Amino acid sequence: MNSSSIIVEARSLSRVVGETSIIKDFTFAFESRNIYSIIGPSGAGKSSLLRLLNRLDEPTSGEVFFSAVPATDYSPCELRCKVGYLFQTPHLFSDTVRDNFHYAKPDLTDTDINRLLQQVQVNNDLLDHKVQTLSVGQSQRVALGRLLAVEPEVLLLDEPTSALDPAYTEAIEKTIMALVEKNGLTVIVVTHHPDQALRLGGTTLLLDGGRLVEFGSSEQIINNPQTESGRKYQARQLQ
Repeated sequence: MNSSSIIVEARSLSRVVGETSIIKDFTFAFESRNIYSIIGPSGAGKSSLLRLLNRLDEPTSGEVFFSAVPATDYSPCELRCKVGYLFQTPHLFSDTVRDNFHYAKPDLTDTDINRLLQQVQVNNDLLDHKVQTLSVGQSQRVALGRLLAVEPEVLLLDEPTSALDPAYTEAIEKTIMALVEKNGLTVIVVTHHPDQALRLGGTTLLLDGGRLVEFGSSEQIINNPQTESGRKYQARQLQ
């Protein structure tokens, strides 16, 4: 691995809440311009890991680095502009689509906003619509476009399609792949669906009990796992 291509790195990362170890000694280097899917059974620590990568939560031990600099050297706001987080349920302010983009970056022109909407496959004629009139799929894509307005280098996506129907799911997946290919972003996505990891391609990480148990190409991890945990997950026996 070329160290210069590493954009986010976790070293011996652990998080304990009360008496429960949620993340256990997680070490991994995420390279730029790639898609990473994080899979595993419920309670494996997938979303908890994602929250550690941009300091929505703080580790009990270990450290996160962004561009080889400790994440704690950045202010939380600065880090979260560079490493953006899209929640499972879209959070939009109760005004128009345009207003939501201006909340993220006040100096955006309508041309800028229309370009961002085009990137996330939202019609420009929705610019002055109240967000309450949007479908869940449209809201999720507007939230993603608003996140792109601050020009992040890494996107953390927590089950971005869990509430969407197949058509919207396909649109979001195509958007994610285009952002990597055309914009050079790094995307780290938590998903409960192995088939989604296959469609996205890239690299897949399997978590179990807060530990990284296997990683590799998505095709290998989903279709030809090399560990006992991987084979149990493939057979839907991993609890």
